[in-house]
Amino acid sequence: MALKTVRDVDVQGKRVLVRVDFNVPLKNGKVMDDWRLRATVPTIRYLTERGVQVILISHLGRPKGKRDEKHSLRPVAQRLSELLGQPVAFAEDCVGEVAERAVAALQPGEVLLLENLRFHEGEEADDEAFAQQLAKLADVLVNDAFGAAHRAHASVHAIAKFLPPVAGLLMEREVTHLGRLLQHPEKPFVAALGGAKVSDKIGVLRNLLDKVDALLIGGAMAFTFLKAQGYETGKSLVEADRLDLAKVLLNEAKGKGVELVLPVDVVVADCDADDAATQVVPSDAVPKDKAGYDIGPETARLFAARIKPAKTVFWNGPMGRFERAPFKAGTKAIAEALAECQGTTVIGGGETAASAFEFGVADKLTHVSTGGGAALEFLEGQELPGIAVLI
Repeated sequence: MALKTVRDVDVQGKRVLVRVDFNVPLKNGKVMDDWRLRATVPTIRYLTERGVQVILISHLGRPKGKRDEKHSLRPVAQRLSELLGQPVAFAEDCVGEVAERAVAALQPGEVLLLENLRFHEGEEADDEAFAQQLAKLADVLVNDAFGAAHRAHASVHAIAKFLPPVAGLLMEREVTHLGRLLQHPEKPFVAALGGAKVSDKIGVLRNLLDKVDALLIGGAMAFTFLKAQGYETGKSLVEADRLDLAKVLLNEAKGKGVELVLPVDVVVADCDADDAATQVVPSDAVPKDKAGYDIGPETARLFAARIKPAKTVFWNGPMGRFERAPFKAGTKAIAEALAECQGTTVIGGGETAASAFEFGVADKLTHVSTGGGAALEFLEGQELPGIAVLI
């Protein structure tokens, strides 16, 4: 997939509107995780080094089209300033007179962050009038917000009618690495999928079955597959309305010659508390009064044995409730196996990315996607609105 990028246009000395994904967690007015900010720094520096007046736009949280100070991007401007090593100006609005005055005051090489796009209903409504107000602020539009590319919102979609966009360096990297998984994955190709629900991963499961050599299923979603095989799953999360689908997917994998690997043991407990008493049981014999919250040690070894020698690995979804101390081991084992793999290793965003950083392996992987939902929809083969306008 060939994207027109920021390298393909003359930006020297111009005003450039950059759609970024600064939807980051805040606590007490501080950015708690600055990974998405750091991921956009190369694009911002590319522009400032060319004397560009950089105007950054982003959403944060779900303020429902109204101003809500707890969703203000002001703390983000402060943290970004520290990362860039230069001041980042902040405007109290993203359109109208306030935004226009802030843009007019910018000098070449300076950076401005505008207030939360979602303080206006027009953003999520993909409203053309709102998009036009954004477009009038700049000469060039750069979309570097892969994490928002699956949303048909004004700043990623409607705006393309008024200011044709090009991809930023992060967007280019995302599409390149994820695209290779679909088009030219080096074999053997192993995918490890976790998370809570089969329903969240149906599209990815189906699309990857035509491309992978092995599919490793962990997380709570594994219990739907185990139940479909007639196993006792106790109080584990099972999607009863997806049992027939699980059977179909198991048969499809068999028919395509794909090794679909399910847990052989699981960690069970009465609850998912930090002080829960746990035990490891075979995956076909979960006690009726307990639920499974992680893959067991033998399953972790089984999965790692397929991941480490692979030439290509994609991982999305934790192997258990890794936020809780008793249920971290499975996800940690998969993260460490990917770090040891000498092939191409790509992981989806969201919780999977968070676990890679928590376990200290993110810098050992080929690519950590900044988009959770966007990465999944991309790998389902769907057309993403924010990418379609870049082609």
